[in-house]
Amino acid sequence: MTAVQADAEDTEHGTGRDAELKALAERTGRDLEDASASEILRWAADTFGGKFCVTSSMEDAVVAHLASRALPGVDVVFLDTGYHFPETIGTRDAVEAVMDVNVITLTPRQSVAEQDAQYGPRLHDRDPDLCCALRKVKPLEEGLASYEAWATGLRRDESPTRANTPVVGWDEKRRKVKISPIARWSQEDVAAYVAEHGVLTNPLLMDGYASVGCAPCTRRVLEGEDARAGRWAGRSKTECGLHG
Repeated sequence: MTAVQADAEDTEHGTGRDAELKALAERTGRDLEDASASEILRWAADTFGGKFCVTSSMEDAVVAHLASRALPGVDVVFLDTGYHFPETIGTRDAVEAVMDVNVITLTPRQSVAEQDAQYGPRLHDRDPDLCCALRKVKPLEEGLASYEAWATGLRRDESPTRANTPVVGWDEKRRKVKISPIARWSQEDVAAYVAEHGVLTNPLLMDGYASVGCAPCTRRVLEGEDARAGRWAGRSKTECGLHG
């Protein structure tokens, strides 16, 4: 077999696997719509094993905690953008120390200083979409390459852009099964789970922040604002690109 034939065979196999995973995701999303978060994660653990990971912004460790019970030692992927609050890095370190998970920290190809040298300082102010693409989207794409499925903490009540989040769906951009086990939860559900199990949360959540991202692009929310209002305040931007 020539190298060209081998590449073609690999491509065909990949395409076939993609179709299989997409069909599985769509079918399971319907079947597990009313399932508990724990049941959804047990399905993920049983189906994908080591090919499954959790991504966490370290706003809280709820999904990581849930997943660790379904798959002890599960990989928890964290994006260190270089712009995080110290509290966020501290939460990551605490999660790694006390939970039965394997924290994997991803970093962009360029340091903040290197990015500043190429694009100019404070790219996040001038072109936040590009900054997110360089420091979040691309590193995650590379970091997820060895997995077939990933879990997120997305919830439908967080914002209108997340209102239709499936509990299990197909991530067309990354060609992965995307699992959102707490999609149907409310903020009250999250708080109750945290209280019941003593789950670690980012200290900033007790200091007026309802959603925690990079420090330059995150502020405290005002009374009556939705949880995402403190992200990229004053701009039409509502998502970093990781979730559409």
